[in-house]
Amino acid sequence: MGERDDYKFLKIKDAISAINQKVNLIGVVIELGFPKTTRGTDYFCSVKIVDESYPKPGIPVNFFMAHMENLPTVGSPGDIIQLSRVVMKTHNDGVYALFNKKFSSFALYEGKNGEDFLPYQCSLFRPRDHDSKFIAGMRKWLVDFHVDEGVNTFSFLREMREGQHANLVCKILHVCEIAKNEWMALVWDGTDSPPISINTNPEHKMDEQLPLQLEPSPPLSRDLLCTFPTVGTILRVIIDKVNQKHVLHLLNTGEWVKFISILCEVHAGLWCGVLTPFTKLRYLSNEDHFVLACQRSYNERVSLKLGRIPYWCFPWCSQITEVDYDHMPFVTLMDVLTYSEATARFKCIIRVVAAFPWRAEDFSHHGTYRIRLTIEDPTARIHAFIYAEDGEKFFDGNPSIDVLTRKRDKLLGVAANNDVKGTNPASRNPPWVQCCLKSYYLDKNDIWGSRQYRIFGTKLAD
Repeated sequence: MGERDDYKFLKIKDAISAINQKVNLIGVVIELGFPKTTRGTDYFCSVKIVDESYPKPGIPVNFFMAHMENLPTVGSPGDIIQLSRVVMKTHNDGVYALFNKKFSSFALYEGKNGEDFLPYQCSLFRPRDHDSKFIAGMRKWLVDFHVDEGVNTFSFLREMREGQHANLVCKILHVCEIAKNEWMALVWDGTDSPPISINTNPEHKMDEQLPLQLEPSPPLSRDLLCTFPTVGTILRVIIDKVNQKHVLHLLNTGEWVKFISILCEVHAGLWCGVLTPFTKLRYLSNEDHFVLACQRSYNERVSLKLGRIPYWCFPWCSQITEVDYDHMPFVTLMDVLTYSEATARFKCIIRVVAAFPWRAEDFSHHGTYRIRLTIEDPTARIHAFIYAEDGEKFFDGNPSIDVLTRKRDKLLGVAANNDVKGTNPASRNPPWVQCCLKSYYLDKNDIWGSRQYRIFGTKLAD
């Protein structure tokens, strides 16, 4: 194909019929795959592109390069790619474009907000005067373009299943480095992730108890937490060293993305998403109908009187606890963490996932209750203490060790035949229960840093 033929761009709808032919294409990148090694010595990645003739579903373009740095690094979903001499191929009844490192070339341009016509990355490509005409035309089309994927192509966070891959539409709330060469993205869609059975040994030492979050200490700052929604699960997505270069710049706070084939895992009883070599990132605009549906559902939920109780406790929570403050509205644990005053009272529906000490005979010291519970709801996990007279209220006085043990087991979801002292204790599934919380601080010079929580006004029924 001569240089003059490089100006003969095919529409994608025409290119999909040109099997085994070299074609030139120009399109918008709507989906990004992460680089991975092939069985040989090459590196591979795939992007999906659309144009005005073929806005749905688009076609994949597969790249093979001798060096990873030569693969296209898309600056932002929605950027424009110009392809020369790619070969149209078929696989499993689908059509894709194959980039051959020996004779194909590409150039990447900024999308609809771009102001110049110079590629920010190219390979075997020579810019030409007429390129600007094609890029300008594509940017004009992009202004009103929205990806249309039909229905049932994504899952909510509440539909995650451990060990399975999912397509999740989420809003990026924050991206941070949690360890050297390891990053984490915090994402949200307004729904509540499923509760997890607890498999850890409940008799672990205090420093071996369930963590409050997946990220290492120190925890996220309160100022940052105050920018997050207080209803709905915030999922941690792990980004390892291999994927940093290719995904971090695409995860912009406040934007919505679709993770395709993200692995859903559970660590320490907390959900997390893991990017794998098969995960892809899909472009979504704030006007996308999936995004609008998520936002509409969230707005409807928070407008309801009971919109802040966990989705998973409907139609109502367990009746094993009673609270004194029936008039008090329910709030989430994230509401508690971000409340504007350091000292306050709240009513929540939570699960108790751990207790320290574990043995009922150790619950009181010289007749005074001193217990640290680990409680959670879909929005957060915190420590809450049962102390002194609040403990007498909670346990209805000072019952026998057998009664305390039975109450503890009921609260923490311990089955009657569960051997908690064994090396492999059975899974626990704590019930959703009501409780009243009060926040307080230990150091008036560090009010927020020393803030803690106690259970009060709550009774555990027989």
